[in-house]
Parts: sequence; C-alpha cells; structure tokens
Amino acid sequence: MAGPNGAAGAAPGKKAAPPPPAAFSGKKHLPLVLLVILSALVYNQIQPPPAKIPGTPGGPPVTSPRIKLRDGRHLAYLESGVPKEKAKYKIIYVHGFDCCRYDVLNVSNICAFVMNWKLVQGLMEELGIYLLSFDRPGYAESDAHPGRTDKSIALDIEELADNLQLGPKFHLIGFSMGGEIMWSCLKYIPHRLAGVAILAPVGNYWWSGFPPDVVQEAWDVQLPQDKRAVWVSHHLPWLTNWWNTQKFFPGSGVKSGNPGVHSREDVPLIPKFVDRPHDEQVRQQGEHECLHRDMIVGFGKWDWSPLEMENPFAGTGEDVKVHLWHGVEDLYVPVQLSRYISKKLPWVIYHELPTAGHLWPAADGMPDVVVRSLLLGDE
Repeated sequence: MAGPNGAAGAAPGKKAAPPPPAAFSGKKHLPLVLLVILSALVYNQIQPPPAKIPGTPGGPPVTSPRIKLRDGRHLAYLESGVPKEKAKYKIIYVHGFDCCRYDVLNVSNICAFVMNWKLVQGLMEELGIYLLSFDRPGYAESDAHPGRTDKSIALDIEELADNLQLGPKFHLIGFSMGGEIMWSCLKYIPHRLAGVAILAPVGNYWWSGFPPDVVQEAWDVQLPQDKRAVWVSHHLPWLTNWWNTQKFFPGSGVKSGNPGVHSREDVPLIPKFVDRPHDEQVRQQGEHECLHRDMIVGFGKWDWSPLEMENPFAGTGEDVKVHLWHGVEDLYVPVQLSRYISKKLPWVIYHELPTAGHLWPAADGMPDVVVRSLLLGDE
C-alpha cells in the first residue's frame, strides 16, 4: 500500500526515500558522450603549444642585446653601420615573414678598392648611416606577444627607438610582413618618422576600399593552398596553427617553401634565405607565436584601412617621403594591391619593378638603391 508520499511501505511520520534514478541508457546518451569526447580531442589538437621563452629554463638562450618594454616583454636587436652618436641618418629595419634581426637589408658597409686602387666607401660610411634591426615579437630572441595587434607593433618600434635613444625622428624600412607594418607606423607614430620605405608589402585582401576586381586578380595569383591558409587566418584564426601543421593536406605554401611561389628572378636569390647560419633561431620559440601570429594579424580583421589614410605629413612643414616598392612578378605577395594603393594615395612614391619577384631586396646592389632613394631622393 502506498504511503502519503507515494512510496510503498513508508513508515508513518517518515519521508519515503527518493526513487532511484532511471538507469543510464547507453544507446540514448552515447552520441552525446562521443560528441563531448570528440570535441575535447579536437580542442586539444588545435591548441598551439606554449612558446619557448628565451632565457627561461628549457627555453632558448639569450645571445643578443635586448631592451625591456613597459609591459615586461623583451626585444632583441642588432646594430650596424656607424655609431649612432655620429650618425647623420638612423634607420630601423623591420624584417619579414620567417626572418629575424640578422635578415637585415644588406646595405654596403665596407670600404673597397676598385679599378686603379681607388678607395670607395660603403654607403653606410658615405652617408653616415646607423642601421638597427630587431626580432619582431615571437621571432628568435624577442618575447612572444599573444595580444599583438597592428597597433602594438608600431608602439613597440617607437619604444625600441626611445630605449636606444635614437632621437625624436628616424627612418623606417620594412620588407614583406614588415612592409605591411609600415602602414601601421604611418598611422600610429607618424610624428616619429623622417621617411619610410615599404618593400614588397603584404596586403590584406579584406582592407576596405579595394574594388572586388582588384582583390580577385590578386587573389588568383596565389597558390590554392595559400588561398586556403590566408582565408583560415582571416575567418578562423583559432584554427591557423592546426591548419598549417596538420599532415592531411598542404597548409601555407609560403611557410613550407613551396617552389611554386618563386619567380624566375627569385630563384638565384633563394640561397640567401635558405643557407642562413641563424636559420634555427628564427622559429626557436615555436611556429605559432612567430609565423602563425604573423598570418593572424596580417590577414586579420583590421578596424581601419591604409586606403583611407590621409597624408600624415600634410601641413606639418616637413618633407617626409614614403616610398613603396613592388615587383610585378611577385608570387608571394601579388603586386595588384600595392599598385592600387599607390593610385589611391598620391603622397606615396611608387616604384614598380617590371621583372622582379618577391626577394629582390636581397639582390646585389638593391639595398643601396633603396636606401639612397629614401635618404637622398635618387630615383
């Protein structure tokens, strides 16, 4: 007979024990369990490994001078040319994708004897150039910056200049991904710039202001695997690490060194990038905080576009020149975006190299051409 609480046999004045839970239905809940397990496995698989922090136990050693930024991070740097105290010009060079401070523009720095034993100075000594390069965050010996943005790297450069006491103004040269960073410097620290050279800059296909046909033409120059990798970096940045490290299908062709991105004029220059004594240093903190972070920031969702920029030096009374250089045969970074930007920004001096690929800044003599043009206005 049921008691007052509906439990058979309950003693008077006592609550009946709760009914036992329904037996677990394996068939009913199995899909949910499998989904949870699969989600956990996928989540673990797509998480990038932690960065190997230079100078910490288990991390790579610190072998170069570094400055400490306000937020506690360190930037490693390399100085060349004349001493900064005697320099007429101070240039900061910003390296590209999969490079480091040692991959600095090779401006002539050595006196040489030529015909008739005439002593000729290198351009560094001739013009009095101090040249500073540094490891961008996550590369080589500069601490990773998981919160890096297009603005933060410009502020890092300004703080680097202040730490090394370069004075109120300096020149900038940036190549490839470092070239894209030049637009951020023009936006966020124009008051510190004496001149800028932008070499073969990466362009973001989602910057506002590009006509669809220009974007499509540039997009179609890329290898199919690079189209996919760039698309993932923009739309699914959290998947970028997995996408470029899994073995099921090819990730970024630029990252893996696919020969399909090399133009005819790039081929003889490849050894200058492949046979580097410092090659192991570049990715020593792990690929995610250098290569993948570059892709996420470079191709990510910017809240502004270089095509919308006004001349930051207009009305200042200062003759600050901005030079943009790009090779027509560039298969890493299609020329179409730079070409269009130059038409939209009349204050940018555009140099288009009709047969050059992407690696042209490494060609003999070209660094001197770029630097002389930047500092003296020689075409």
